[in-house]
Amino acid sequence: MTFTTPDKTIKAIRPGDPNFIIIDGFMMADRAGFEISNNMPYEYKLIIYECLKNKWLKPISYIKESEYVWEKLGE
Repeated sequence: MTFTTPDKTIKAIRPGDPNFIIIDGFMMADRAGFEISNNMPYEYKLIIYECLKNKWLKPISYIKESEYVWEKLGE
């Protein structure tokens, strides 16, 4: 019995990958990140900070392969 798997159509981009940082002229920004509400209790913010610092929690971005190809062609 033979199984075939479809080609991946979604690309994961992580910190440290070449395309994680988006550059538009003089502006640079990470492709993914976290937005923390001002209403979040301070203790939880400290916990999240500790997780980020120790790289237990990392931002990740997902993009369709087709969009990624068009993005690369536009460079």
